Amino acid sequence: MMDEAGVDRVVIVPPGLNDRNDYALEAAKRYPGRFGVMGRIPLQDPKSAALLPTWKQQPGMLGVRLTFNTTPTRAWLSDGTADWFWPAAEKAGLAVMFLAVGEVPRFARIAERHPQLTLIIDHMGLNSSSRTNRITENIPAAIDQAIALSKYPNVSVKLSGAVGNSLEPYPFRDITNSFAAASYRQRVTHFTEELSFLSESDKDWVMGRSILARLKWA
Repeated sequence: MMDEAGVDRVVIVPPGLNDRNDYALEAAKRYPGRFGVMGRIPLQDPKSAALLPTWKQQPGMLGVRLTFNTTPTRAWLSDGTADWFWPAAEKAGLAVMFLAVGEVPRFARIAERHPQLTLIIDHMGLNSSSRTNRITENIPAAIDQAIALSKYPNVSVKLSGAVGNSLEPYPFRDITNSFAAASYRQRVTHFTEELSFLSESDKDWVMGRSILARLKWA
């Protein structure tokens, strides 16, 4: 699928069923240079801090992916559970992707306090594209929250995953795309061929240059 779509590299995020990374790391081991992993970590366990200094020594591991999409996990951002993680990740030089629907504004303080910590907003702050319910009405608010963090040079935004919110067929003029409505190749050409406001330089950054830089994926 990658070859057919013209995709050179893929960042794997292990499913949120548990904190296991072994299956994703096995893919990266089998296909070095094509797969990288943003691993899961037991955030609720402060003992996990001991894992971070050597985190990227695992072949294929690029950083950490956190999920705050349930009532208990969202509470971690305000009750102190996650506080240990941000300075530890910054010290270890780890990039962090996070899904935090409705909680993105909280990361302004984190970005400001930890300027060397790379933060990547997953899915533009919206729920995963695998959901069948349409939440299009939340898109403007999510965009506003993401833009509010644009003043921090250590923050980036990942558009993938807002895909389930499109109410139109390809080329998805109201948002982006989904596997249910388009091929892998069309997910690529949506950006490279359909968004005429993007310059060639913009496309270069959007389609890979920025993520390689953010994750230090040589």
